[in-house]
Amino acid sequence: MSVLFGLLWPLERFNTVVLAIGKVIAVIALAIMVTLILGQVFFRYILSDAPNWTEEGARFGMLWMTGLMAPLAFRMGGFVSIDMLERALPRLISGLLTLLLLGIALWVLVVAWDRGLNNHVDTLSGRGCSSSLKWPFGFEFGKCGDKFQNNFQYASLWVGVNLMILVNLELIIRQIIKLMGRGDELKPLSAEDFQGAD
Repeated sequence: MSVLFGLLWPLERFNTVVLAIGKVIAVIALAIMVTLILGQVFFRYILSDAPNWTEEGARFGMLWMTGLMAPLAFRMGGFVSIDMLERALPRLISGLLTLLLLGIALWVLVVAWDRGLNNHVDTLSGRGCSSSLKWPFGFEFGKCGDKFQNNFQYASLWVGVNLMILVNLELIIRQIIKLMGRGDELKPLSAEDFQGAD
């Protein structure tokens, strides 16, 4: 049992810190996305001349917001779920069902990790250059020069899957500890863990 707590403690601390930082970055990405969309509307309907890079920039912000907030929502139980069966079952069977579902989720995440890396980040489209989104101040970076490389956008979801795998492993360890009757020793996962990121 002490081995499980030994595995859980660093993973729990790592997830808490990284997800709090991710929350701050996601809020900034959301603010950028909203600003660019409102700017697009203003330029298109008021000035009748919208810059073409605002749409791609808003998509960039949306992808990073999603990739960084999904692991936090998963950890905090924020995903939509149907738990009627789980609640109707006896505690032990319900706990085993939860563990089985977390195992299935881990398998899906590992498949998503591979597909995300090989089908998006490290592919011809991922290695391509943005059509309109450029680095600010004429800065040039990598083979695309002053344009963003597409894998900077695609990497957001792959980073999110990596973080979700870590969260899933934490939840599996927590569930095993609960099944062994030591759940009262676990620190509850709550919004207080992330107050520093507000």
